[in-house]
Amino acid sequence: MIELIQRFMWTGLRNIYLPDRFFLLFGGVVGLLALGFPFPVFFFIGLASFMVALALVLMDVFLVFSRRIEMDVHRRLPKVLSLGDLNFVVLDLHNRSPLALQVTLIDELPVEFQIRNFAKKIHMASDSSKEIRYELKPNKRGSYSFGAVLLYVSTTLGLVQRRINKPLATSVPVYPSILQMKKYGLKAFDKVTALQGIKKIRRIGHSYEFEQIRGYVRGDDYRSINWKATGRKAGLMVNQYEDERAQQVYCIIDKSRVMRLPFDGLSLMDYAINTSLVMSNVALQKHDKAGLLTFSDKIGSILKADRKGDQMNKILMALYNEKERSVEANYELVYQAVRRLIKGRSLLLLFTNFESSFALERVLPVLRKINLQHLLVVIFFENTEIVDFAYREVNDLEAIYTQTMAQKFVAEKRQLVQKLRQFGIQAVLTRPEELSVNTINKYLELKARGLI
Repeated sequence: MIELIQRFMWTGLRNIYLPDRFFLLFGGVVGLLALGFPFPVFFFIGLASFMVALALVLMDVFLVFSRRIEMDVHRRLPKVLSLGDLNFVVLDLHNRSPLALQVTLIDELPVEFQIRNFAKKIHMASDSSKEIRYELKPNKRGSYSFGAVLLYVSTTLGLVQRRINKPLATSVPVYPSILQMKKYGLKAFDKVTALQGIKKIRRIGHSYEFEQIRGYVRGDDYRSINWKATGRKAGLMVNQYEDERAQQVYCIIDKSRVMRLPFDGLSLMDYAINTSLVMSNVALQKHDKAGLLTFSDKIGSILKADRKGDQMNKILMALYNEKERSVEANYELVYQAVRRLIKGRSLLLLFTNFESSFALERVLPVLRKINLQHLLVVIFFENTEIVDFAYREVNDLEAIYTQTMAQKFVAEKRQLVQKLRQFGIQAVLTRPEELSVNTINKYLELKARGLI
């Protein structure tokens, strides 16, 4: 008993917490004592209640701070977190005590999430284990530091809580979305996919790289039917051709202020970074060469197109370290870099944003010069809030005027696509959340048409 009191004095005072049940209990006792002034009988009832409550609290303290109370917790994290995706974190909790416990669990999350009310209430039977799963969605690249796991333990009485601190500090890097890279990499190779978003591309032509003769499947081009093989097999057979391989595919990312606009927690540049990782992976799996170029007022990362085994890792690390810059983009530098570094006709996927026709007119001469030497695809973004407002039902006159201006803005954006196509430049106008799907579809379409 003396040892327990000494232990409580040294460690218990800073780890003891009083829950709501404690204050409700003693609040009722105070109320009974207060009623004892006009009604003396309540004073004795209150005094007896106080003695009982005090005995219950002391017994609860004895149980909670007993040596037999032992809790184990382990945190399981992915090796890396994916930017803009839901990442699962698992906490394995084990109650080694002979008592059933009520546990309030608080995980000290990285400050980048700004989650200040994270708490899980769990009932743990004696000598039992539980798995706690929760999701996190990081919106910035970098290193995220997880702190300790705090356990606030109480018995069935619930009059006193004991804090148990489990020091599980660790750091995890947040990389561009590896989950999207894997997901869309699989979708791109499904010829008939049931997954939402990937569109079936009608092959306008095909290369002359013969691969094999196979059985006809509904949807195959009837012009590919091999009539001699059909006659021998007594069933329709078709020639299958490979896409052209070893083509150079470059993702060019604008890092200037126009890419800092936020959408659903991520900047437009972060969407472009995620899609560049996805596109590079798809290109490499299609046996093409993937490269990277970033720019703002100066040239940033440069990775020459290659298909070596470590190319994806180089692209991933380059994208991980990129930062937005609050300056105007210099497209003349891009032209000079492309002319100097990229040899041979290549597919250039330019991720940027234009908010007005004036912004496009300024850089259009440079884009036309680049398109003369390469196949340029300009990919820019719809302002989703304006688009949603432009087609919303409105009732008052002021909202009608505002909506008219929004519709004019949306129409101007779509005219930019037509302007680029007038000069033979491929263009994609997309919502940020559909960027990866639309970019992959455009790449597959261009390969199917034999333009690269």
